[in-house]
Amino acid sequence: MDHYDSHHTNDYMQPEDDWDRDLLLDPAWEKQQRKTFTAWCNSHLRKAGTQIENIDEDFRDGLKLMLLLEVISGERLPKPERGKMRVHRISNVNKALDFIASKGVKLVSIGAEEIVDGNAKMTLGMIWTIILRFAIQDISVEETSAKEGLLLWCQRKTAPYKNVNIQNFHISWKDGLGFCALIHRHRPELIDYGKLRKDDPYTNLNTAFDVAERFLDIPKMLDAEDIVGTARPDEKAIMTYVSSFYHAFSGAQKAETAANRICKVLAVNQENEQLMEDYERLASDLLEWIRRTIPWLENRAPENTMQAMQQKLEDFRDYRRLHKPPKVQEKCQLEINFNTLQTKLRLSNRPAFMPSEGKMVSDINNAWGGLEQAEKGYEEWLLNEIRRLERLDHLAEKFRQKASIHESWTDGKESMLQKRDYETASLSEIKALLKKHEAFESDLAAHQDRVEQIAAIAQELNELDYYDSPSVNARCQKICDQWDNLGVLTQKRREALEKTEKLLETIDQLYLEYAKRAAPFNNWMEGAMEDLQDTFIVHTIEEIQGLSMAHEQFKATLPEADKERQAILGIHNEVMKIAQTYHVNMSGTNPYSTISTQEINSKWDRVRQLVPKRDQALMEEHARQQQNERLRKQFAAQANVIGPWIQTKMQEIGRIAIEMHGTLEDQINHLRQYEKNIVNYKPKIDQLESDHQQIQEALIFDNKHTNYTMEHIRVGWEQLLTTIARTINEVENQILTRDAKGISQEQMNEFRNSFNHFDREHSGTLGPEEFKACLISLGYDIGNDPQGEAEFARIMGIVDPNRLGVVTFQAFIDFMSRETADTDTADQVMASFKVLAGDKNYITADELRRELPPDQAEYCIARMAPYIGHDAVPGALDYMSFSTALYGESDL
Repeated sequence: MDHYDSHHTNDYMQPEDDWDRDLLLDPAWEKQQRKTFTAWCNSHLRKAGTQIENIDEDFRDGLKLMLLLEVISGERLPKPERGKMRVHRISNVNKALDFIASKGVKLVSIGAEEIVDGNAKMTLGMIWTIILRFAIQDISVEETSAKEGLLLWCQRKTAPYKNVNIQNFHISWKDGLGFCALIHRHRPELIDYGKLRKDDPYTNLNTAFDVAERFLDIPKMLDAEDIVGTARPDEKAIMTYVSSFYHAFSGAQKAETAANRICKVLAVNQENEQLMEDYERLASDLLEWIRRTIPWLENRAPENTMQAMQQKLEDFRDYRRLHKPPKVQEKCQLEINFNTLQTKLRLSNRPAFMPSEGKMVSDINNAWGGLEQAEKGYEEWLLNEIRRLERLDHLAEKFRQKASIHESWTDGKESMLQKRDYETASLSEIKALLKKHEAFESDLAAHQDRVEQIAAIAQELNELDYYDSPSVNARCQKICDQWDNLGVLTQKRREALEKTEKLLETIDQLYLEYAKRAAPFNNWMEGAMEDLQDTFIVHTIEEIQGLSMAHEQFKATLPEADKERQAILGIHNEVMKIAQTYHVNMSGTNPYSTISTQEINSKWDRVRQLVPKRDQALMEEHARQQQNERLRKQFAAQANVIGPWIQTKMQEIGRIAIEMHGTLEDQINHLRQYEKNIVNYKPKIDQLESDHQQIQEALIFDNKHTNYTMEHIRVGWEQLLTTIARTINEVENQILTRDAKGISQEQMNEFRNSFNHFDREHSGTLGPEEFKACLISLGYDIGNDPQGEAEFARIMGIVDPNRLGVVTFQAFIDFMSRETADTDTADQVMASFKVLAGDKNYITADELRRELPPDQAEYCIARMAPYIGHDAVPGALDYMSFSTALYGESDL
């Protein structure tokens, strides 16, 4: 049974109508419920852009179940779990079941675990509970609700239909007429109910299902085979599907009825006003047209010629065919509109419509009667006049017309046939002339009938004793004589054209053969001349050898090329022979080629002239490249010695500057000896410059025998001179610093060893971190705290004032000598602290400026700055703090 309970006490909740779980095991019922419930769920899920395929599988994770409840209730459920584990699925299903319970529904024996496990019985029971609560419970008809209300609604709607007797939600629907009756009752245009038969349930059911799906947006939830083939169709499936009809029709019908009533009233009023305006406008236009037309029909002025009378008749026919029919339609429509308007006004209890004066229907009928009377008299007059003129000149006019047409056609034809234009025509022009002549012959044959008609009319005029028969006979004889002459000239021209065509076709084939062979040969000669005259630029002996080999290969093709030239000239001579033999006018040129025999011979002579010139140019270039190769090897032999020598000297000077061997005086002597040796090497550089100048004058840009260029040698030489001079200067400065600051040789060696130790890359400089490590190795206490960072920043400002990010050895020596002098100053000041401080045991910056020499005072104040503010007395330091400021914590 359905374990669904709520706070309502509707009849459909009674035990006898509960969901029977045992019956659900019936495969036919289970199949019906699966299809129906799945379609019902998808009809709502598609509003959220999704759907289900398997009802007991797709709800297992609870996500689509929660979405379904949100769509049909319009409420938000708690946020679902997105995990894939069983615990997440059970949580989501429980949230859905809790929401159902919150709507007053008691679920018994339906738990989240059964839904997650895909239990078909429990899943179908849960969906049926949802359908009862959200699709059927709220149905109310005549104080009945839910299942009874839905049943009563179906009975009321189908009562007028024969063979329909709805008593339940199973066998009453098997023949399909109940579904069709519901649709026809609300949308009669969708189903022709009169054609349905009770003994054809499949057609009835499928018709109802298809129409509901296509036009009512009710998805197909049932199969006709399942309903007809089951003794008792599933009641829940039928109820679910029928409830969709109730919801589709009940709301739409109320809104549609009210809207239709308002729209109908507005439409009627607007239509009546429009009909009034249309009547007035149409009546005015029609009366004005009648007023303008009657005077034209009453005009009886006769004409003197048949043409003029025929024009009048044609105008009258246009009036009958084009102008009057629309007016007849307007008059008819005017009467219809008037009667329709009066009927609508009477049915709407509105006053009758009274047209403007003179525009009544009777006024229009009177005016129309006058029009038709004038029309009848005008037509009779026209016909009588035409018959009178016809008797006089019909045959004569017919003869003149046909004769004139024929004479116009033959005008110029004789001179055209006697033209000899084919003598100077090309083949394409001859073919065009032949086509044109064939067309003329067809036209000539077609005109044979007209000549015979002219002769027959002339004979008839003679028999009728026409007054101007002599002129007619003379004109007819002239036409017949001219016609016979045209036949003779036509045959002669055809024969001449066909003969000329055969000759020109032979010449055309020769022209085509000439063009096919002359074009590639001409291109070959032009390419050969271009290659033979092409200026070449080579840089190696191999390149000139390659050009010479290619030239020899080209010369080997010249005999074969000359044979091809003779063959091409032979084709041209054959054309000239045919033209002379048959007297063909050769005023035109070869249509397939613009290359003349003179041009071919001229270019061939030019090729023969250029070959020896090319031979000479290649020989001269070969000799020049041999000389260039000698210059390359000469330069490379010296550069491959000088380049490594410069690199070796640079490395040796670097080692002397870094390594400590003996005193500074020993180093400077050693360096000056190196400088002397380097200067003595200058003649070899000068010799290399001389060789390089010869290479440049010869326009040699590369040298595979060496990787050294003159620019490399020059830069290396200048760097070598600069490095030895700079190194000597650095050692001299170190000597001056040592002597000025009183630094011993041992201290100097210690400083150098420390500096070299941290100069990992042997660049002669230290980075900030390397310099800091060097200071720490010499005993400086530079911590990573703010005070230590401030102290190191002060030192970097001394050794690297330009903020280059590196410290040279000379700056390092200057700093170390200065620090030694600062230590002496600190010793002197600390010895006088008791005298300066007195009994108070602290000292201020003002007291230092007052009691000490300026240089010592400023030194002490600078050292005090980071520590002021930490002691009890503002702006002053006690003995311990002052000592720390001057010496640092490590010294203290």
